[in-house]
Amino acid sequence: MSGQLKTAVLGATGYAGIELTKLLFSHPRAEKPILLRRGEGSRTDSSLADLNPALFENDDRSFHPLDWPALKRQGVELLFLATPHEVSRSLVPEAAAEGLRVIDLSGAWRLKQARHRAIYGFQDEDALTASELTRKAIYGLPELSGDRTLNATLVANPGCYATSIILALAPLLNAGLVDREHGIVCDSKSGVSGAGKEPTDRTHFVSVADNLSAYSIFNHRHCGEILEQLELESSELVFTPHLLPIPRGILSTIYVRLGRATKNAEIEGCYREFYAGKRWMRVFATPRLPQIRFALFTNYCDIGFCLADDNRRLVIVSCVDNLLKGAAGQAIQNMNLMYGWGEEEGLR
Repeated sequence: MSGQLKTAVLGATGYAGIELTKLLFSHPRAEKPILLRRGEGSRTDSSLADLNPALFENDDRSFHPLDWPALKRQGVELLFLATPHEVSRSLVPEAAAEGLRVIDLSGAWRLKQARHRAIYGFQDEDALTASELTRKAIYGLPELSGDRTLNATLVANPGCYATSIILALAPLLNAGLVDREHGIVCDSKSGVSGAGKEPTDRTHFVSVADNLSAYSIFNHRHCGEILEQLELESSELVFTPHLLPIPRGILSTIYVRLGRATKNAEIEGCYREFYAGKRWMRVFATPRLPQIRFALFTNYCDIGFCLADDNRRLVIVSCVDNLLKGAAGQAIQNMNLMYGWGEEEGLR
């Protein structure tokens, strides 16, 4: 491909959208993106500098209404959607009809199974097209999606909680080390930005500060992703998300029972072999464990573990920055894979 990639971003005003735009601005293989907005209505933020002066000082790049012919005239090849789930669900068929490749940061296209997708309550205008796009969509967890991303036209960026949990469990399940009959317990805690920019009673400062709360137990939207990607039954998993009084970051503590007595060296070796050559995975040697502060403002997923004296009970700790490896950074990683570039480009 000659020249730099031309991209567009819809949803650059959200937390993940801002991070994504910042990364695209400095990416060596991409032009500065065209920034889109929905509808013609007036908005407070008329330019990037208005949106965030600290990040985009003196950049008067304005937001343009979504116009498919205009994007085609400007040579846009790749569209990023950092939009609500239902918006992405309605826009992706239109983008596909225009021949655009899409990386969607919402949950609109992550789930293959209708029973898991039902939690979103989508009402597709064209069920046949939606079904075809669902079939074609690649679940964009780069460490697991492999070469399929290279030719993808639609990449569904994984959820932040799901990223931290799937990456922590995949090597052990792949090796057959986990006793699934005993169940897997995932206790995850996220900074408030993971709840999105739209305020709710649960995310107001007075509700979050000096507090820790659990929510969406047994029915969080990321649960279906974990089950599908790890090929687990719902009876084998308990996932409890919590809201931390910090801006960003996720720490997942995962409890499993091993099928046989296993040594620390075998578990560490399992992780290191599975993620050999994976640029954005860091495996901590026991007894060192990840912390949120180590992963903040990076695209790394950090994984560590602690094995009980009986060599059967295992606790895994996984940390990511929910706005980077859990959202925008992973989207850039997926873009790099789609175009055959190094996974680290624009992320170092």
